[in-house]
Amino acid sequence: MRAIRCHSFGSIDNLRLEEIPAPQPGDGEVLIDVKAAGINFPDVLRVQGKYQSQPAFPFIPGAEISGIVTRLGQNVKDLMVGDKVAAYCEVGGFAEQVVVREDHCHLFAGDLDYGTASAFLVTYGTAYHALKDRANVKAGEWVAVLGAAGGVGLAAVEISKHLGAKVIACASSTEKLDICASYGADAVVNYCEVDLKSSLKAFTAGRGIDVVVDPVGGHFTEAAVRSLAYEGRHLILGFTAGSIPHIPINLPLLKVCSLVGVFWSRFIEEQPRKAYHNHDQLIEWVSSGVFQPFIQRRFDLKDTSKAFKWVQDRHVIGKVIIEI
Repeated sequence: MRAIRCHSFGSIDNLRLEEIPAPQPGDGEVLIDVKAAGINFPDVLRVQGKYQSQPAFPFIPGAEISGIVTRLGQNVKDLMVGDKVAAYCEVGGFAEQVVVREDHCHLFAGDLDYGTASAFLVTYGTAYHALKDRANVKAGEWVAVLGAAGGVGLAAVEISKHLGAKVIACASSTEKLDICASYGADAVVNYCEVDLKSSLKAFTAGRGIDVVVDPVGGHFTEAAVRSLAYEGRHLILGFTAGSIPHIPINLPLLKVCSLVGVFWSRFIEEQPRKAYHNHDQLIEWVSSGVFQPFIQRRFDLKDTSKAFKWVQDRHVIGKVIIEI
């Protein structure tokens, strides 16, 4: 089978398209013919050696895929050969075939296309876990989303609106903010042109923001924390800006607010049944059109390095995917 492999940390230009033997499913695993795979920012970090966990070399990047089950390992109970699934695999996705644990696979209906099925599990799964499980967002609350035009950001905009919240989308360009508005944002803020803290406060008549969704980090984080209302929650999802902010520890005390960590893959390992229920609910919503993942570009497997560069250079609105 063809696969994209990483032999050493560093530039994404080092990724190689290679012909290698197909993997074999083990106990509780299935072999999937991959039809499409989504790219996420952690995939880029993993190839660069900057992610918090790393597989042994050589490895195949790619954490989320869609495809058809073609072989069953021992003790597989609920899947059958021919089933169409969306799956979380952590690594191995940018290949023609991948082995995935059965409990990380989710059946989807025939009218959901493979591209869409590969483009939401990580981003919508992360945003839903953050908003529902970690922040307990309530109807009527104000939610500010940083990096709102990215994959997690747009998912957070849609999910927050579905949960009844009022959403302020924060991004770096008019093009990105227009997409956010089309996805239901009640207000938009270009944080490269205006002061983020004062803008967020102004939308709430000085009361402050109830929940901040922050996959960005950098210097925007402290401004967002300072915008929080009494008992506000700042959700820490990642650091796509490239730097980890240092927050004065007196801020949570004075503002009576919470800094809340959101680590989606850890959640899957610690609470697998709850995570599985979340993901099945998301598949139902996506399949029925409640949510519509925005796919900006589609690349062929041989052009995976170009797709990685698109993500690395932060050109992405929504998601880019690899079609196989």
